[in-house]
Amino acid sequence: MSDRIHTLSGYFYEYQKSVTEPESFWARIADSFHWKKRWDKVLKWDFEGPNVRWFVNGKLNITENIFEKNLFAYGDRTAIIWEPSEPGEDVRKISYKELYHSVCQFSNALKSKGIQKGDRVIIYMPMIPEAAIAMLACARIGAIHSVVFAGFSANALTDRIIDSGAKAILTSDGNYRGNKKIGIKAIVDEALEKSAVETVIVCQRTGQDVTMKAGRDYWWHEVIVGEKDSNVAEEMDSEDPLFILYTSGSTGKPKGVVHSTAGYMVYTKYTFENVFQYSPGDVYWCTADIGWITGHSYIVYGPLLAGATTLMFEGVPTYPDPGRFWAVIEKHKVNQFYTAPTAIRALQAYGTDPIAPYNLDSLKVLGSVGEPINEEAWRWYYNHIGQSRCPIVDTWWQTETGGILVSPIAGITPTKPAFATLPLPGIQLAIVDPEGNELTGNSVEGNLCVKYPWPSMIRTLWGDHARCKETYFSTYKGMYFTGDGVKRDHDGYYRILGRVDDVINVSGHRMGTAEVENAINEHPLVIESAVVGYPHEVKGQGIYAYVICDMAHRTEENLINEIKETVSKIIGPIAKPDKIQIVSGLPKTRSGKIMRRILRKVAEGSTDNMGDTSTLLDPDVVTKIIEGRK
Repeated sequence: MSDRIHTLSGYFYEYQKSVTEPESFWARIADSFHWKKRWDKVLKWDFEGPNVRWFVNGKLNITENIFEKNLFAYGDRTAIIWEPSEPGEDVRKISYKELYHSVCQFSNALKSKGIQKGDRVIIYMPMIPEAAIAMLACARIGAIHSVVFAGFSANALTDRIIDSGAKAILTSDGNYRGNKKIGIKAIVDEALEKSAVETVIVCQRTGQDVTMKAGRDYWWHEVIVGEKDSNVAEEMDSEDPLFILYTSGSTGKPKGVVHSTAGYMVYTKYTFENVFQYSPGDVYWCTADIGWITGHSYIVYGPLLAGATTLMFEGVPTYPDPGRFWAVIEKHKVNQFYTAPTAIRALQAYGTDPIAPYNLDSLKVLGSVGEPINEEAWRWYYNHIGQSRCPIVDTWWQTETGGILVSPIAGITPTKPAFATLPLPGIQLAIVDPEGNELTGNSVEGNLCVKYPWPSMIRTLWGDHARCKETYFSTYKGMYFTGDGVKRDHDGYYRILGRVDDVINVSGHRMGTAEVENAINEHPLVIESAVVGYPHEVKGQGIYAYVICDMAHRTEENLINEIKETVSKIIGPIAKPDKIQIVSGLPKTRSGKIMRRILRKVAEGSTDNMGDTSTLLDPDVVTKIIEGRK
């Protein structure tokens, strides 16, 4: 692990090299990988196109860098620990050698069904090892995988099948969510009533009855029978697409973000090893679902490229009780734990009693991902889970960036609650004002852009390059626009303020919704909040807050007044919410992202057309919020 940063001065040295000599910096990192043919040029790019190509004309296969390169060194090392939803069910431990044979065998089965290089394959599976095997098998033969979260509706799945032109779907009979059994194959069948694929391969997980269509549907355990457990990996160009991952768009039509092979490989391994300070023998656990970019980069590709032991968890944090995460950490002696602020706040609401029975001494690093973490949750996480000794890496990145861009390096970068701290080597950030002028120096606030390419960045939107240009490269000339607001403080540390469309302009004062939410969340009875702007006759925009509270010993009126007072105290009277609605839940996607579009419509009173709510974790929440507003 020669590319590991070990000291703060080492970080500054590497960062300086990465911005003054970016091509030689990334060439050095890339040299540690196995290439079938070395690249001709490190980088060709322009953000006008946009056209970005890393390791031009290099030939490789990402799975050879997980398997062939390393099997002699650590074939017997555990690659994946699988923890099932039901605590009493057997854990699966899969070595690198076993994973290699499973991937080869399944990739041979895919080829036997006519799937080849360039074909698109949808993976719609629960958190079981076969989901990772499916991804790697596609990469092995050069098929482009598109993982769709196995909680999305049939309509959402249909959209993605049609948009990608998928030839096959890999799925399961069902999955477990807490103590519930959920049919997955039935959703695939429904999606295929409005779209067509040639092949469906079904993995048995729950044993529930499913309909199998002759000539199209096959059982996973049957298609691998007789297939060899070795093969030669397909030669890929460095810029060949590795996967498509759909992310929600403001127009409602999902955007198929395309990531290419070589740059993504180099960047995910480099950032995984450095951010988490992973050492051989550590057990690393990211709680994300495989359907999100976090699951791609930091459950599957990054850890496996680094020879890590990565834990996959099928269950939910509160089943069979809210101590489940802590039980799993104790059981598997987890060293690095990476989860979302949403999960942290949900577990915080249960207090510290569920933590007490478990020994969390194995933990070395805590991570946060998915949204800016508020200070109260950060401190709870640090004090109670990390026992005030584990550094927190508050990571900022996006589906489009492919890997972490801004984050502390565990144990090396001094941290501040709610600050993502500093950019990683190779990441050249710019803070710009609405006119596109770069704001230099410290103590500035504006929109976050990146002015130089990094290896794992988005290449295009599947089938819609014009939309890619318009969404990410047109707002500010010559820069990738993240869509987020940011503050750089007096120390040069970055604090992400949330989406720019989540900035409220109250009487000429710009306020990030995250800032107001952080203040609301300081009230001891507040569990979680979401803030949006709404039209206000006097101020232009008013602040509308949706708040989940512990209502013990308070009337609603008293509680609302106390919350307003808290915000007034922390930010100032200008930030005091004009309206506070106490709610039982917030509309969230299954990755934990709050759907502010819906909350804005409710705040504005325009609830006639709420758009598609089928992809929400709990669509009923919207109905309750609308009724509560009335």
